[in-house]
Amino acid sequence: MEWLSQIAPGIATALGGPLAGLAVTAISKALGIDEKDVQNTIDSGKLTSDQLASIKQAELELQKQANELGLDFEKLATDDRKSAREMQVETKSMIPAVLAIGVTIGFFGILVGLMTDSVTKSDALLLMLGSLGTAWTAIVSFYFGSSANSEKQTDMLHRSTPIGH
Repeated sequence: MEWLSQIAPGIATALGGPLAGLAVTAISKALGIDEKDVQNTIDSGKLTSDQLASIKQAELELQKQANELGLDFEKLATDDRKSAREMQVETKSMIPAVLAIGVTIGFFGILVGLMTDSVTKSDALLLMLGSLGTAWTAIVSFYFGSSANSEKQTDMLHRSTPIGH
């Protein structure tokens, strides 16, 4: 999904936050595909230049709608994570920690099993590994914060002009 954040950062941010439905609708309309096919299309990364241009146009429309509604996608996503962390602190529930440990053990267990040929590779196992990897990324973001600001800082540094040049 790295390519999507390069051409349509607003859509990419919305996909990762509470406004994912809005982003999925924008992409499906831009590409003329069913909403249920959006994830596979994004994951494939195999789009024509016309499709990329359509997504960029959808990005501009989404930004326009967001401005009209006074929405800040990054702030909404940050607030969403913040409220989940606050709920965890207040309730002192062990469920998130247990799930995090289970997902971590499952993810790395399958990964090690595949790397050592201890388990038989199958489509179902690879699908499970992908799902556990995605869940593990969300867990790391929940407990240690997101790298979204880090990516923005890196991009700003990349685009900046060094002093004295």
